[in-house]
Amino acid sequence: MAKEKVSTKNKKQSKGLSAALVIIVCYGVALLIFYKIFGNPENFIDNNPDNHPKQGNMLGTIYKGGFIIPILMSFVLTVITLSVERFIALNRARGKANLDKFVASVKDKLEVEDLAGAKELCAKQKGSVAAVVNAGLTTYQQMAEDKTGLLKEQKLAAISTTIEQATALEMPTMNQNMPVIATFTNLSVLTGLFGTVLGMIRAFSALGGGGGGVDSAALSVGISEALVNTGTGILGGAFAVIGYNYFSAKIDNISYAIDEIGFAITGVFQSKH
Repeated sequence: MAKEKVSTKNKKQSKGLSAALVIIVCYGVALLIFYKIFGNPENFIDNNPDNHPKQGNMLGTIYKGGFIIPILMSFVLTVITLSVERFIALNRARGKANLDKFVASVKDKLEVEDLAGAKELCAKQKGSVAAVVNAGLTTYQQMAEDKTGLLKEQKLAAISTTIEQATALEMPTMNQNMPVIATFTNLSVLTGLFGTVLGMIRAFSALGGGGGGVDSAALSVGISEALVNTGTGILGGAFAVIGYNYFSAKIDNISYAIDEIGFAITGVFQSKH
């Protein structure tokens, strides 16, 4: 029964944001920003996007970064969106009250074998940690009341197995979309470098222009394209690294809390039964 409850709850929680859908929507938003805001004719000389940006106009300069810019912008927007989604999801997994206080309270209830009180704390706490603990407590109660003559080691193994299985059911919910964020740590930088290479090719083409002269306009556009792509790629990569490390630490903290209570449940059962 405990396994079925945890499994059903996990199915309900696992319906998070689809990374593929987020990427598509963010790319659409990036295109709108790129053409409607950065490519606004007012940002350019003679109100013509084909001309140079007006002096000191950063929006027009970014627009001159070329077609790689909306791709990089979609990466940044995707990382931000998925980071917000992970922040909300992991806070739900931790539960309503402070996680450390919840762990300490459950351990106090276990010491006096107040299983009803511990399960009541789980009902109030909610979240993935509480679901795992509740599954472990249910099996604890079943093993404590068992009259089939199971050995103590078998009962402990049953409790540990329940906790492990419940944890395995909750982990996919906590790790959802994390691989996507991790992918953008390198993909954003590499795409930015690709845009940089294209910009430098344009710049060197201007230096080697025909007629013995240097096309200063084409040279400046090429350099702008290179630098803007570099900067945007680094920005997206930085956001992804920060987000991935931050949420990985939160997931580790939740895992440690589950392990701590799991050890407490088996330890109390071993000492009192």
